[in-house]
Amino acid sequence: MTAYSDYEPVIGLEVHVQLLTHTKLFCGCSTSFGDPPNTHTCPVCLGLPGALPVLNAEALRMAVRASLALGCTIAEKSIFARKNYFYPDLPKGYQISQYDAPLAEHGALDVEIDGYTRRANIRRIHIEEDAGKSVHGAAGSSIVDLNRAGTPLIEIVGDPDLRSPAEAAEYLKRLRETLIYLGANDGNLEQGSFRCDANVSVRKRGATALGTRTELKNITSFKFVADAIDGEIHRQIRVIERGERVRMETRGYNADKRETFSMRDKENDAGYRYFPEPDLPPLLVSQEYTSNVRADLPELPAQKRARYASELGLTPYAAGVLTAHPAVAAFFEATLALAGDPVKTSNFIQAEVLRDVRTTGLTADLPVTAAQVADLLRLAADGTISGKQAKEVYTLMAGTQQMPADIVRERNMAVLRDEAAIVALAEKILAANPKQVAAYLAGKTALLGFFVGQLMKETKGSASPDIVNSVLVRLLQHPS
Repeated sequence: MTAYSDYEPVIGLEVHVQLLTHTKLFCGCSTSFGDPPNTHTCPVCLGLPGALPVLNAEALRMAVRASLALGCTIAEKSIFARKNYFYPDLPKGYQISQYDAPLAEHGALDVEIDGYTRRANIRRIHIEEDAGKSVHGAAGSSIVDLNRAGTPLIEIVGDPDLRSPAEAAEYLKRLRETLIYLGANDGNLEQGSFRCDANVSVRKRGATALGTRTELKNITSFKFVADAIDGEIHRQIRVIERGERVRMETRGYNADKRETFSMRDKENDAGYRYFPEPDLPPLLVSQEYTSNVRADLPELPAQKRARYASELGLTPYAAGVLTAHPAVAAFFEATLALAGDPVKTSNFIQAEVLRDVRTTGLTADLPVTAAQVADLLRLAADGTISGKQAKEVYTLMAGTQQMPADIVRERNMAVLRDEAAIVALAEKILAANPKQVAAYLAGKTALLGFFVGQLMKETKGSASPDIVNSVLVRLLQHPS
């Protein structure tokens, strides 16, 4: 039995994704984040009388691109609608969205977790504009920033197919990863460009009817998503066990208390008084347009992971690490094209390079170039430097334009392969440690490691390990 005893969670996610266009959905105002409040507004996004919306063609392309990547069918005709509600940061008093005729339907995303795969179906994807932002300050004061009003979004509505908080968090990670690879979204939860609402209910195990759901709003991290859903599941179970009914409502999450709290009764579609947007004609997307967008799709992360494992021989873990960000995957592939050994290239990037990588949105700050790493791997492979020295050279070249071969030459770091020189040093070390030599000859062969360490210390790690080992074994077997 799980932590939820006789109950089964039922979870469906609604994800609002800000599209990475330079301008808003229906006007030419900038979508730049972090600028002074209310500096990116115009009559259209302020909802002034007589202003008419015009659809952003790039937003449509990104929406179709995301929909196709998630396996959806694109509607040849979709309709924009007005979603009516009143809030201070919604200047028009309605939001332009899509309702009963969305852009795309019937997609899916596979979620792999704990050794099994869950297929989470995507019911629909529709285009809509974002609202502004209310900023609440001290003493109950609030201000409204309309820079975000009119920013293009897609809403990805999932079916209630997820069965645990961990599955929900993994779904979001895979969805975010896919959108970043497409260049459609920067995946920034903290800035609100990737936002999740979770619909959560519970039912007795084996039951088919759905329980009453609540909607968790404005969750700002993958960890909080899992924690909030877990807390809400336990809360609903406690309500049912007391003989009470779960209310359909919208709830928030208090991360400090690790519990959800009631915000308002859940609105239904009738409350929004949807009706077709009179200022926008039906959106017509031809099959030719859809085919052209499909032909331009990149290799997606799930496809890369499968290829890295099947064609390059990487472990599933390594494939997952290297495909977690498109810039990291591109770096690995560029290095591999120069270095030619998938496993060694993968291991070195994971162990050394990724420790210093910082990702922000679609970009990654890499401390070295693919050419530098490939050159370093070549020096290690041909025996010019040892594995230990390779790590030292990496530290010296990180953040610089220096090539490893230049560093090795300047610092005289090439591996010592002169067997006569190594023999002389080995004889000196054995002569200085007669007790250890006697113990080795008496059967304590593990002491070989002691002698190797002493010799490597003497040569500052530059001696060839293979030659060191063979010389020491030979001298110990035939002591003078």
